[in-house]
Amino acid sequence: MIFLTVGSQLPFDRLVEAVDHWAGRSGREVFAQICETTLRPEHIRWTPRIAPKEFRESVRDASLIISHAGMGSILTALEFGKPILVMPRRAALRETRNDHQVPTARWLEARGSVAVALDEQALAERLERIDELEAPGQISRWASSSLLNSVREFIAES
Repeated sequence: MIFLTVGSQLPFDRLVEAVDHWAGRSGREVFAQICETTLRPEHIRWTPRIAPKEFRESVRDASLIISHAGMGSILTALEFGKPILVMPRRAALRETRNDHQVPTARWLEARGSVAVALDEQALAERLERIDELEAPGQISRWASSSLLNSVREFIAES
C-alpha cells in the first residue's frame, strides 16, 4: 500500500489529483489523507483527517510515502525508513503562503533523503519508475545527543 498525505493544515488538490489519476492507470493501492476539500478522488481510498496514531501506523505499514514537503510527514517517513516522494506546495498556485517547501525539498533530495517532483509532470515520471525509489536509512525519533548538548550550551551562554 502507498500512503499519500498532504499534512493537516491545508488541502493540496494538485498532488491528490495527480496521484489519483496515476492510481487509476496503474491499479496500485493508495490510501490518502487529503484534508478538508471538495475534491473526491475516484481511484484511491481517502479520508480528510487522520489521528496521529493512525498516521504513524499508515506510514509504518506503507511501502512508499507520497507527500507535500512538510517536515512532519518527511521526518515520520525517515523515522520508519520508508522511501518518500515529495512534491512541494507552490505559493504562486495559492497552495501555501510562500515557497519554503521548494528549498527544503531540494536540500533533502541533495542529501539523498527524499525523491522530489517539482510539478505534476515530474511526479508522473517519478511514479512510472516508482519501484526504483529506495528507502534512506532510518533516523531516530529523538534528537541526537550532540544536538541536545549544543542547545544546552547555547541556553547556558544566553
